Amino acid sequence: MLGQRVITAVVLLIILAAALAVPSPLPFQVLMALFVSAALWEWWRLTLGRPQAANGKTGLGPEVIAAVVMGVVLIGWQATASVAWTAPATGWLTLWSVLSLIWLLVIVPSLFRADAKAPARNLMLTVFAPFALVAAWGALMAAHARGVTFLLTLLAVVWVADIAAYFTGKSLGKRKLAPHISPGKTIEGALGGIVGVIVFVVVCTFFPSTFGAALAARWTLAGAMVIALLLACMSIAGDLFESLLKRRAGYKDSSNLLPGHGGVFDRIDALIPVLPLALLLS
Repeated sequence: MLGQRVITAVVLLIILAAALAVPSPLPFQVLMALFVSAALWEWWRLTLGRPQAANGKTGLGPEVIAAVVMGVVLIGWQATASVAWTAPATGWLTLWSVLSLIWLLVIVPSLFRADAKAPARNLMLTVFAPFALVAAWGALMAAHARGVTFLLTLLAVVWVADIAAYFTGKSLGKRKLAPHISPGKTIEGALGGIVGVIVFVVVCTFFPSTFGAALAARWTLAGAMVIALLLACMSIAGDLFESLLKRRAGYKDSSNLLPGHGGVFDRIDALIPVLPLALLLS
């Protein structure tokens, strides 16, 4: 399993590096469109309540059609339209604002009282999925337009939160964070992830063109630290949100698209709430 995870990770990193190395932004835009489309398929598999077959597959259904339509629309629109991602249009800023408010005021508070045994089928979360994923995709496009360094240091916020939380929880974790959703997560691990992100953002402020430097330039160092704390919490919430959907649906992974890693949704769950809010604040 470890070897499979490593091979998949290396292949994904090579593909991402190749897309980022090309002068044209189109390869990266297409790659990310494919990723969010796959994530939509996986998300709808969970919230449409479609039963798994013995082989773990659900067959063709509305989730497949929705994923294909999203991919075609995003790729076709980006390839044919002239989009100035360095200065996102009002529509994108509005979408990011609305989605961030929904995450902050509705979804995050609901996680700690959510019923993990509730039926998997959920119309509201099914409708919410394409909006959340398109908002995250647009935020990725805007982040990429601000430079590869900015993009990678923004993505690293979530990676650092995950890694720091894992090792802190493994060594110090005692009190469960949300045992009804994810028994393995602890309060100590969450705090470790938050501290890790704050430290990472502070370090980034010393290097131009990074996400941390952009935050400090706009909000001062103290403000950047507060935002880092907020984004770390949103990263944890995104992870818990997907865990809740999987628990309700009885799935271990959102799919088997990425051998050793589960599905695309499993890999980007924490990014979905973080990206739009990060672009708004930076």
